[in-house]
Amino acid sequence: MTPKIPSFAPNVDHRDVEHFFTSAGWSRIGAGDWAIALLSSDGQTVARISPFDPTGPYTAELYRRTEHTLLVPRLFAHHRLIGGGDLMLMERLHSVDPADAAGLHRLIADEDESVAELTGILREIHARAIAELPWCGPIDENPSNVMRGSDGRLVLTDPFYADGPALYATAGSDPDAVVARIPEDQRRFMTEIPLAASGPWDAADREAMRAGLAAADARR
Repeated sequence: MTPKIPSFAPNVDHRDVEHFFTSAGWSRIGAGDWAIALLSSDGQTVARISPFDPTGPYTAELYRRTEHTLLVPRLFAHHRLIGGGDLMLMERLHSVDPADAAGLHRLIADEDESVAELTGILREIHARAIAELPWCGPIDENPSNVMRGSDGRLVLTDPFYADGPALYATAGSDPDAVVARIPEDQRRFMTEIPLAASGPWDAADREAMRAGLAAADARR
């Protein structure tokens, strides 16, 4: 059953939507480097909320265009948030055995006939992301990017990502280069990603990066 989809004003950010969902009884069930996950009170729907995710629209396009293959999560709604954030509402997913995950990744890498349509669209969208996004990374083959849908099928999740180490290293050492390539309204909250897997990220370091980017903006 498709959940009721809330409507948001065009100027909401990641904090606004997190507050909306938690006030409605949703609870946090996880966090990664780029986003947190909130679970609906009925346990069926997840909100993936990111303060800064340049690849969100590309992932949402993949989910929509390949939904009929049953190899991606069911996406109920996608919203870009002010400042470069991203919100996806999708079916709840569950972790899988690493061997099962590796099997699906191998089928995609080998362009197996059973995943041919998914593979073609995946590579088409990724090629466009590489051309359009600064610091876009390769297709992610991490086993954690394969999960099990609510009906037990294997699905590919979050295959696109920004090359965080390179992007954030540049933001720290050469903020003018980041400012020149990513508009301010698309990176306003880039220092607020959770970094739950790679962190912690010292608050003073975050503030120093924000100050460096603001100074670079002022020089333009």
